[in-house]
Amino acid sequence: MGKKLLWIAFFVIVGCKGISQEEKNDIKKEEKVFPVTKTDAEWRAELTDMEYYVLRKAATENAFTSELLNNKEKGTYVCAGCGTPLFESKHKFDSGTGWPSFDREIEGNVAYDVDYKIGYARTEEHCATCGGHLGHVFNDGPRETTGKRHCINGAALDFVPASVN
Repeated sequence: MGKKLLWIAFFVIVGCKGISQEEKNDIKKEEKVFPVTKTDAEWRAELTDMEYYVLRKAATENAFTSELLNNKEKGTYVCAGCGTPLFESKHKFDSGTGWPSFDREIEGNVAYDVDYKIGYARTEEHCATCGGHLGHVFNDGPRETTGKRHCINGAALDFVPASVN
């Protein structure tokens, strides 16, 4: 009798799988088209391994590993994938988080989306030209400026020093 009851309980639990939890494979997620579009093979050939995983696979580099974290030079931070200017050095600040942080972007060059990868909504940032993943923006930046903290993977950026006249 005990085994029979155990088998009945097992089948009831397994049989309770509702269809509301199933993914709808026939619904395609709309893909955005960016001005600079390349195949995966082209991106792999042009980017370092870390740049590829951050920009194209939305990975996050380890905190405090970016060569750009402590860069204090004047200049512009551009997308490592396509060279689009994204952030000015005058808007960079030390957030203490381990990633280059800025209180504002260059208007129109950064696109936004929402990601739920860690269980809650975060505003994800992408290069508006090639769609490369940059990082996330939070509302805990310097209050005396914008209050925003653009927390950016250094691997997603290249630095172009200001011209010295």
